[in-house]
Amino acid sequence: MPRLPEFQPPEFAEERRARIVQLVNSRGSVKVSELATQLQVTQPTIRKDIVALESERKLKRTHGGALAISSPAYEVEVEARRSANVAEKEAIARACLPLLGQNDSIFLDAGTTCLAIAEAIAHEANAPGARFGANLNVLTNSVPIARTLSSRGSIHCTVVGGQYRPIADSFVGPLALQAIQQFTVNVAFLGVTGTSGDQFSVADLGEADVKRAILRQARRSIVPMDHSKLGLTDFVGVFKLADVDTVVMDRSETYFAELCDANDVTLILAND
Repeated sequence: MPRLPEFQPPEFAEERRARIVQLVNSRGSVKVSELATQLQVTQPTIRKDIVALESERKLKRTHGGALAISSPAYEVEVEARRSANVAEKEAIARACLPLLGQNDSIFLDAGTTCLAIAEAIAHEANAPGARFGANLNVLTNSVPIARTLSSRGSIHCTVVGGQYRPIADSFVGPLALQAIQQFTVNVAFLGVTGTSGDQFSVADLGEADVKRAILRQARRSIVPMDHSKLGLTDFVGVFKLADVDTVVMDRSETYFAELCDANDVTLILAND
């Protein structure tokens, strides 16, 4: 059995729990006794940590240890996802606006955090002193995003067509992939439903293909995601942390910040 990676014992409960999540995600499963030895605390303390982390959906408690958690095997409809972590998504969206340049070209995918970005763009598009120019070009495969931006005459919105996915209200498939190859964007905003270790994942293969395709057409790539995605693994891996330039979050944990630093990825915290 491979040994756990060496760490200095953490001083605070939050840091210790972040280390537990990191260890569980890197191994798949870890025993309580191993965690207690590694983190230099008692086994009852580790058990309390595991109970707390399970309540946050960051791992699964088992007899004598913990398992890495996966998100549900089904995809939630986009309207239901919009109501989750609303304040966090709005904060992330506001933090993304300064990343837009004058007369920029961007891609917004079908995630609900990207929809929050579109709503923030629409709100500020015609405001005095807007951070971006009047000739913002937006490419998207999301119907709600196109609808949100369609009433803003200062924004040029292009929709990638293809196979329609009602559950996400978006377009995927060969036609969408073929259309994406015709465009180059300065910035691609790519939503994810989980990140475990250095791997991002999503719920649908078609959405994953769209994200990978636009990643190749973008000069810069940004993952906007709230902290609830940490430690989750969804149906299909889409790209690795090192493949993107920036991650924008409402708040992070120490182990993920260290991963970003190790992979030369800029981590922006919305609350900062």
